[in-house]
Amino acid sequence: MSRLHHTKDFWIGALRTEGPAFAAAVSEAPPETPVLSCPGWTVTDLAHHLTRVYVWAGTVLTAGGTTRPERHDPEPPADLTPAQWYVREYERITALLEAADPEAPAWNFAPQPKKAAFWPRRMAHETAVHRWDAQLAIGAGDPIEAKLAADGVSEVLDTWLPAGRRVQPGQWRGVVQLTATDAAQEWYLRLRGEGVALLDTATILDHDDHRARAQVAGTASDLLLALMGRISFDALDVAGDPALLGGLRVG
Repeated sequence: MSRLHHTKDFWIGALRTEGPAFAAAVSEAPPETPVLSCPGWTVTDLAHHLTRVYVWAGTVLTAGGTTRPERHDPEPPADLTPAQWYVREYERITALLEAADPEAPAWNFAPQPKKAAFWPRRMAHETAVHRWDAQLAIGAGDPIEAKLAADGVSEVLDTWLPAGRRVQPGQWRGVVQLTATDAAQEWYLRLRGEGVALLDTATILDHDDHRARAQVAGTASDLLLALMGRISFDALDVAGDPALLGGLRVG
């Protein structure tokens, strides 16, 4: 595995690109436009969802503790369109993330240090994937930038899966290799029943059994979108046992 060490500035920079792009797509689409990648949702539902995620992240950041705050999803303001409400909360969460000390205590759902440093990355990827959703609804769906998408793949593997956020429970066993063809990055993940382990290929010894039973290659954007359930793994180059890939999906 080749690990990219991104920074708070990188993730906030991505948020500043993806957030306005999401707003533009929502503003362009009629409110009841279906979101094909989120069955049953309209563009209004999608905008309200992401706005509420920002409100929730803001609650966590301002709570100042490591325990999970109570979540209250607000109702949309009657005097704002979905895009206007989104922009208001997008600007608020961006300002909070910029001002936050990365070492400040802040809860998160993952088996990781409970620090504010978790949240710029989480918000960047949440926004990027939903930007793709919103653009797809209006016939676009531009790929997620390669470096950001590669870090999004890493987030799925080092955050979502260890937190037990698989879509389907199962007893998968074997090593899966993922390769981002446009980001010079690869990952090896060992599945053991409900457990997962991200393998560092720089320290794997020759006698360790890390031979992959399934290999998936594609652009970083397509890898991330497949892991998040937006596109099928069939759209990528898959070799070996495709059944193992069900153990990687988190959306």
